[in-house]
Amino acid sequence: MSDEHSRGYYGWFVVGGLFVILTITSGLAFYNMSVYMSALVEAQGFPVSRVSAAIAAFFVASGLGGVVAGRLLTAFDPRLTLVLGGVLGAGSLYLVGRVDALWQLFAVYLFFGVGHACCALVPSTTLVTRWFQARRSVALSIASTGLSLGGILITPASATYIERVGLAAASELFALIWLIGVVPVALLVVRQPPAAPAAEGEAAAAVDGWRYDHAVRSRWFLAITGGWVLVMLAQVGAISHLFNLASVRASPATGATVVSLMASASILGRFAGGWLITRIDARRFALACMVGQCISLSTLAGVQGDVGLWLAALAFGATVGNLLMLQPLLLAELFGGRDYSRIYGLSQLLSTLGVAAGPALLGLLFDVNGRYLEAFGLAAGASAIALVAMLIAGPFPTAAPDES
Repeated sequence: MSDEHSRGYYGWFVVGGLFVILTITSGLAFYNMSVYMSALVEAQGFPVSRVSAAIAAFFVASGLGGVVAGRLLTAFDPRLTLVLGGVLGAGSLYLVGRVDALWQLFAVYLFFGVGHACCALVPSTTLVTRWFQARRSVALSIASTGLSLGGILITPASATYIERVGLAAASELFALIWLIGVVPVALLVVRQPPAAPAAEGEAAAAVDGWRYDHAVRSRWFLAITGGWVLVMLAQVGAISHLFNLASVRASPATGATVVSLMASASILGRFAGGWLITRIDARRFALACMVGQCISLSTLAGVQGDVGLWLAALAFGATVGNLLMLQPLLLAELFGGRDYSRIYGLSQLLSTLGVAAGPALLGLLFDVNGRYLEAFGLAAGASAIALVAMLIAGPFPTAAPDES
């Protein structure tokens, strides 16, 4: 097997495949939630708060599905998990355009969440962690850039397409794109590294790092996980309502532009972050990103006009990609690869509480107040509390605890 510093190292082909999969799934799921919300509210007359609650159900299912995906990844070929996500996601997208009752929307979003989890961050970061050690941060930044590219390429185009043909017709194309973008890539490109063990217990014998029970009881795990509950509450809540916020304050065209600008800034910010992380302390970089998210969300809470919305979305996007990447990267660098999939699986499941709560809370505040000032103010406050939690935990240790 080639060295991971060489271009011929197969891990880079896996990174490329994951990049494609994350581009498709983030564009049609993560970033498109606000587009589906706007279409469902207009076409079916559903209240924003109820659709927001369905989005919350999607993210809860995604968190639980991530735990299932982690188990599957330790026991089976990773392609099985990705193909399962491709089939479930495509079927769910097809049905999104055919719901005419809220209970149907909730049911479809639950299946959609599980499908999304099986081909999103848990399998992607686990595979990158298995293939890379020295260049893990670079590989993770490249693969996860697909998350933002999906928002740039797919979200504006899908918003325009839905406006032209309606959600029912558009969902057929979206389902086909999801299926083609995930299943063939998974089957033809993705592989386990040749030396990768099949079970978590075997990994513990071969890879340095913290044991699961020590890691999850540490104050750093609690700080990272608790902090990202709040970070994701703020980030996902804001992303899921960003299109609607700009549409209400300006126009749907401005909403599509704002989402695209935010995603573009996310890509540029992630590339800059990937370069900076190799030169500065990752924890300090995470703190700086939290400060940036707090300021940008405070600005979005009250800004008016196209130019103001564009600039605030760019500032927000600069933090989005990095914060999304930093949770798995901090956990991998702090706790090592020994029990990474279990540690990240638990942290990701718990942070899903914030992911799920964000869209619902912001939607409820919008319905109550008829504006987004209080909703985005809440998101900014959550980011500030996450910053305090990370500061209280203090610097990370340089070695695992003595287990003798």
